[in-house]
Amino acid sequence: MSGLITRRTMLAGGTASLLAAPWVARAQAKTLHIGMQSILSGPIALLGTSSRNALMMEQDRINAAGGFLGRPIEFVFRDSKGQPQEAARLTRELVNTTGCELLIDAEASSGSFAVQEVVRALGVACIHTNSETSSLTADPKIRVPTAFRVARQGVHDAVAGSIYLSEYANTKKLNKWATCSPDYAYGRDTTAQYLQFFKQFKPDIEIITEAWPKLGQPDFTEVITKLIQAKPQALFTLLYAGDLSAFVNQGNIYALFAQMAVATPNVDYPVLAAIKNLPPGIQSATRYLETFPNTPANKEWGEAYFKRWNERPTNWSWQNTVAMQFYESAIKKANSLDGKAIAAALTGMKINTPFGVDGTITMRDDHTTINYAIGWGQTTPKEPFIIDVKAADWGKIIELETDWKKQQKYI
Repeated sequence: MSGLITRRTMLAGGTASLLAAPWVARAQAKTLHIGMQSILSGPIALLGTSSRNALMMEQDRINAAGGFLGRPIEFVFRDSKGQPQEAARLTRELVNTTGCELLIDAEASSGSFAVQEVVRALGVACIHTNSETSSLTADPKIRVPTAFRVARQGVHDAVAGSIYLSEYANTKKLNKWATCSPDYAYGRDTTAQYLQFFKQFKPDIEIITEAWPKLGQPDFTEVITKLIQAKPQALFTLLYAGDLSAFVNQGNIYALFAQMAVATPNVDYPVLAAIKNLPPGIQSATRYLETFPNTPANKEWGEAYFKRWNERPTNWSWQNTVAMQFYESAIKKANSLDGKAIAAALTGMKINTPFGVDGTITMRDDHTTINYAIGWGQTTPKEPFIIDVKAADWGKIIELETDWKKQQKYI
């Protein structure tokens, strides 16, 4: 009888504490909904769909391991169509109406700044996974206590890319450049950062023309004509996803790439697949490559992604994967789903992941990640598509990023 709870002992001990136990068990077993809004339609849909694919893989992995605090997780996806106001509305709806307890913001930068203000008001934990505009986390006035970023950051790319491109430009004697980047925060801000560092390393470069196509613009004829007429020696572009593949395909019609060298940090596997005739020798960053980092863990993840979705992963795929790895570690450490508790656990956290240069990525005190793999090389039409990759120096990146933050009065 000692192991049995009778009605008398329950009454003697008080009903509140004993009746709470089944309620806690039910609460722990209740599905934990995680909201994600992104661009899931239109020319830039690759950003959202490849993010969603990665998150679905993480959902399966985490649930097989017991979920978060014993609760199975389930993603709720919404399409913002690339409209910042819609991204903000959906974020609020995911929390207040759908009951999502955690957020993944997989918007482009245009939407992430709007989402940031919703998160500020709600106090829920959020990880931005795709926005690369540096000020989102670098500017203390914009930073939010419960919002973090797991994504490449513009200033990091700008330092790494400018060091590589200055050496390339010196070797090839390329002094006259043009730029072509999307006309919103990411394109404008990151292009400015690239040029700032590029001119620091190669003071004699001259920007002879600039083009600012709209995000999702279907026809680049006017842009291509402008670039050809300007006759630069080289072109730097921050176009990405469907915009980049459309630009290259249309540029091939006009023999654009036979008339100037091209550099871009935004070549992804699906972009390569959408380009009908990839020009060799484009100077490109490694957004995601199975061969960089050249480790078994990275290759295995890339192969698993392809097996599941019958397409190769993108930069956004690994970033969303890492976001869930950070959530998993932080929730375990905090033993809580409270936004403030998760934020305290995330700050300064280092995790093991295939996508770090040494197998780790760290979440800094300024709510952004460092030590993720960055390298530059040149395109080739066949596997591995980017060759002669040179890894970036994170010591140099952090040094020059600190100088830039001081210039911006962020620190």
